Amino acid sequence: MLLLLSFMDFDDEDKIKATILYHLRRKKVIGGVHAPFDTITKGFPSHIGKDVKKIAEKLIREGYLLRKMTNNGLHVILNKEMLGEIEDFIKRILEYKF
Repeated sequence: MLLLLSFMDFDDEDKIKATILYHLRRKKVIGGVHAPFDTITKGFPSHIGKDVKKIAEKLIREGYLLRKMTNNGLHVILNKEMLGEIEDFIKRILEYKF
């Protein structure tokens, strides 16, 4: 993940979105598997952490990510119904294939 981030221009919101989605897709955070919302900023430089969280919240509003409240706080899941669109977005922006 760190190698990927070193080549990114963090002014580009689409690349940050694609990186968040790629990280969750690679970890197979789909269906019954969920990840804490706070871990979304891991792997990004600390000075853009707030921007990454805002972009992740935007992904929730757009329907790419689903929210799940647990006893440990907010967790997120990739939307199974949009998985094909998510993978196409990652391929287009980051040029990774699944």
